[in-house]
Amino acid sequence: MLVEAVTDYAIYMLDPKGIISSWNPGARRFKGYEESEIIGEHFSRFYTEEDRRTELPRRALETAEREGKFESEGWRVRKDGSRFWAYVIIDPIRDSEGKLVGFAKVTRDLTERRAAEADLRRSQEQFRLLVQGVTDYAIYLLSLEGMVASWNAGAERIKGYKPEEVIGQHFSIFYTPEDRATGLPAIALETARREGRFEKEGLRVRKDGTKFWANVVIDAIRDGEGVLIGFAKITRDITERKRAEETLERTREALVQSQKMEAIGQLTGGVAHDFNNLLMAIQGSLELMKRRLPSGDSQIHQFVDNALQGAQRGAALTQRMLAFARRQELKLQTVNVTELINGMTELLQRSLGAAVQIETHFSLGLPKVSADANQLELAILNLSMNAKDAMPQGGSIVISARERNVQNEPGLKPGRYVCLSVKDTGTGMDEQTLRRAIEPFYTTKGVGKGTGLGLPMVLGMTEQTGGKLYIKSKPGEGTTAELCLPAAPTAEEAEKKDIPPSAASVSRALRIVSADDDPLVAFNTLAMLEGLGHTVFSASSAAEALTLIGEKGDIDLLITDQAMPGMTGSELAEVVRRDWPGLPIIIATGYAELPEGPAQAIPRLAKPFFERDLADAIASINGFSDKSV
Repeated sequence: MLVEAVTDYAIYMLDPKGIISSWNPGARRFKGYEESEIIGEHFSRFYTEEDRRTELPRRALETAEREGKFESEGWRVRKDGSRFWAYVIIDPIRDSEGKLVGFAKVTRDLTERRAAEADLRRSQEQFRLLVQGVTDYAIYLLSLEGMVASWNAGAERIKGYKPEEVIGQHFSIFYTPEDRATGLPAIALETARREGRFEKEGLRVRKDGTKFWANVVIDAIRDGEGVLIGFAKITRDITERKRAEETLERTREALVQSQKMEAIGQLTGGVAHDFNNLLMAIQGSLELMKRRLPSGDSQIHQFVDNALQGAQRGAALTQRMLAFARRQELKLQTVNVTELINGMTELLQRSLGAAVQIETHFSLGLPKVSADANQLELAILNLSMNAKDAMPQGGSIVISARERNVQNEPGLKPGRYVCLSVKDTGTGMDEQTLRRAIEPFYTTKGVGKGTGLGLPMVLGMTEQTGGKLYIKSKPGEGTTAELCLPAAPTAEEAEKKDIPPSAASVSRALRIVSADDDPLVAFNTLAMLEGLGHTVFSASSAAEALTLIGEKGDIDLLITDQAMPGMTGSELAEVVRRDWPGLPIIIATGYAELPEGPAQAIPRLAKPFFERDLADAIASINGFSDKSV
């Protein structure tokens, strides 16, 4: 009854020759034979043709008789010819005297289990191939102690080790000495053990000792019962991404800094322009007052002179502000840097004092540069004074120059440059101070010892020239400021010397229209022109100036402010050029920049100006100078 009740196993008897003598329902279910069809037949009919050719049925019975048991797995054949995977056990049956009377044969159909195992093996192989085929990620297993247990192609590519070199090694060999000293590998495993996962970015070390930036994930691996059996570690080389992020961040910071400096520059330029108008009124009035004072009262003359000196200092301050805002007027010429520095060395030494030593180093065959010589001298003097202030106990300043070819660099056009540097042995600057050093009005000097416009003036002059300013500094290592200025074109190597016209060269009194919307400036300009002997018609706007020119009919010269509401000086000049093409024009302005177009060729007079500056500007116009002078 027990045997008959079993349907998952084929259980049947064989005689000593292998003839089937019994048959249970389990045998009938998965072999397909009815009992009447199979009893009396040899059991070899269940074997494949290949197994029968090798006499496997005979050998199976012999093994069972000899060893007491035969056990194997293999393909068997059903009645309908289909195959199934069977697990087979054959036991010998003996009587009480030990004589073989037959065999008990138990067969189980394992086709589904075998298919499942085959699927699992196939899946495992696919997974192995997948992991092994990944080259952008290092994917490997760690033991509970952190020993490397597997190694894929990505790990070999990224870290440089072959499998035989690293399997069995502790994974801490990939960490920097600093991370190993802080116990980071152990912390990583403990975190993964406790929380199931550890993730971090940091520097890792390749076999050749080079470092790379890595994203690391460590996952805890547990068996079906939740017992921790190891760790899966995935590492990705993100060095390029990190560099791109750093480059993007530097670009973003540079953009923010550029926008900030541009905003400050616009504000500074606007303030300087308005301040120039105030200084124009103060300076002009003081000059006119001084001429009209009686000669006997020396104390009052001293007061006026002091006030004039204060106004001139204010004018110098606005020039620095305009230089930073790149709105000062530069007189570009071909400058020999070596001769310029050698020519001002004595001045520098007197200005810096005996505690500071000056050295100069210049490359041979250094090309000349396109620059404003006066502004360049002022820039070198500013940088040298800054260097002196950074060396309270004295030290040395090295001024040097070298030629440099630029192909692709932000802020510089491709071409030849001469890089002029001023290097000191002073206290240096930290990173935060260095970032703010070129901001206007920022200074580390004491109250009353600096305006905070020295470096901004150098920066503005350099960039307006078409160059670039570099500043390098570290605390305790001094500071190096380098001005890269464009080399002068070869065809313009010869320096051009401009001879300023004499203030006494105007041979006749002129009829002049003076236009300025600021009444204080307009009043002083009118007084100066009348003091020079000219007839002046003052206008408070461009429209009024046009009316005066039309009404008077015989005007010799138009002097106009640039920044006026309604119509600027350059726009007024365009109308005058169209309607009165022969009328000379001078534009008085605190800015260096005028709109592109015909206005660029119009003579300019920089505010604030003295009466002599005004006379020189008038004398420089063709037709007004006396050729015999």
